[in-house]
Formats: sequence, structure tokens, C-alpha cells
Amino acid sequence: MFKSFIEEDVQLTKKLLLLENEIKEAIKIIYNTLKKNNKIFICGNGGSAADAQHLAAEFLVRLRPNVNRKPLPLISLMQDSSTFSACSNDFDFKYIFSRNLEAMASTNDLLISLTTSGNSKNIYEVLSFAKKNKIKAISFLGKKGGKCKGKSDLDIIIPSNVTSKIQEAHLMLGHYILEKVEDKILNEK
Repeated sequence: MFKSFIEEDVQLTKKLLLLENEIKEAIKIIYNTLKKNNKIFICGNGGSAADAQHLAAEFLVRLRPNVNRKPLPLISLMQDSSTFSACSNDFDFKYIFSRNLEAMASTNDLLISLTTSGNSKNIYEVLSFAKKNKIKAISFLGKKGGKCKGKSDLDIIIPSNVTSKIQEAHLMLGHYILEKVEDKILNEK
């Protein structure tokens, strides 16, 4: 049982090699956004919300313990519990991210979304808002991409139907991408 669990991870990780072009493009988009002094916003639901906040902290604080650099603007759209509950109550849960993005983002900023199903209404809504307002978007999706597939400038679709495996892959790839962006920023000096 444990062996098959690990083997499933290994097989999925090998499939991620097929996403090399998408990963290179994500690195380029994120780096160019930061180089132009624009902001990056990130969001997800449930475990993906935690992963989004985790990745935001890596750029706002520090990604690697031996690399000290200025903070980089990767901002979670999952604000505080008051904002979250007020928007859900006064408007609709599907607007919790788009409302925050509307308040903080400018044209040429970047949105990164994470959704394992690709069918989260609030992710679909924030991607629609981003497209309408010329905010680039990268989506980390799972399964076959769901309704969010094609709503971003770049989709990174994890070829799995298992939520936990998709989330693990999103976080692993997120760390890799941010590390490569950080390397490019540090090499500018």
C-alpha cells in the first residue's frame, strides 16, 4: 500500500517533464512582470489557498535560507476572515478573489490561480476579471483543466485526478518556478 502510494508520486512526477515548455514560459512571465515593477497576485481554495499563501510568503519573505534579497510583490488574494466572510455574505462566494483583485491590481500585473478541479467558480470569476482588465494570468490546474482551461495566458495542467497529488505537484512546481525567477533576479546584479 505505501509502496504503491510512492510509486504513484514517482509516475506523476515523471509526467511533469512534459510540462517543461509551460514551466519555462511561467518563469519568463513572472520574471518580466517583476522586472517591470508590476505586482503578482495569487489565489486558490482550501488546500490550494494554503499553497497560494505559502508561495506568496516565499517571495514576500524568503525562499531559500541562504539567499537574502529584497521582498518581491507576490500577494495572496485570500485576505482576512472579515473580508472573506463579508464578500461571501454581501455579494457571493464567487467574487472573493475578483473583488480583491479589482481593489489592488493594475493593468500589466499578473494573476496566478490554483485549482485542482479547474471548476472553482471564484477562480473562474477572477480569471474573467483579469482577462477583461488586461491582467495576465497563469493557472495551475488539475484533471483536464475544467471550465478554467483556456481562461489564462498560460495553463499548467497536472495530469492527475487525485486532488492531493495535484496539490503536491502545484506546490513543487511553484517552488521550482519561483526559485528560477529568483535566480534571474539575483543574476541581474
